[in-house]
Amino acid sequence: MDRERDDLQALGRKTEYSQDYNPEVLETFENRHPGNDYWVRFNCPEFTTLCPITGQPDFAEIRINYIPDRRMVESKSLKLYLFSFRSHGDFHEDVVNTIMKDLIALMDPKYIEVTGFFTPRGGISIYPYANYGRPGTKYEVLAGQRFATHE
Repeated sequence: MDRERDDLQALGRKTEYSQDYNPEVLETFENRHPGNDYWVRFNCPEFTTLCPITGQPDFAEIRINYIPDRRMVESKSLKLYLFSFRSHGDFHEDVVNTIMKDLIALMDPKYIEVTGFFTPRGGISIYPYANYGRPGTKYEVLAGQRFATHE
């Protein structure tokens, strides 16, 4: 099966990296099982961004978990998107929320959560967590439960 290859721009083509934050590289494809609830998990252990004050690099592991609806994020485009933060300056908390909001706007998932495990700088680690569940559904309840029990 072709799986919409003609619509995907990044997959199977020469990789071109953005030099700054670029949500336009994100691509989706059709979820073939929108009636099923299931988790899709991504782990990016080599995420880098810049401190907006000092310009020094910050390193993190970014974890993205979501329950798709009609559209799903294509993994190579997600990798290119996450790489686009390398020369971008933002606080850790902003990065995690930006990633989550961009993915919500892109694919309108039933549920999504993003965690950043930033390595220590100055002796302190920061682990921001953000989540979202579609309002008025059981996924909004799930978001509240997971947020309340997040450690």
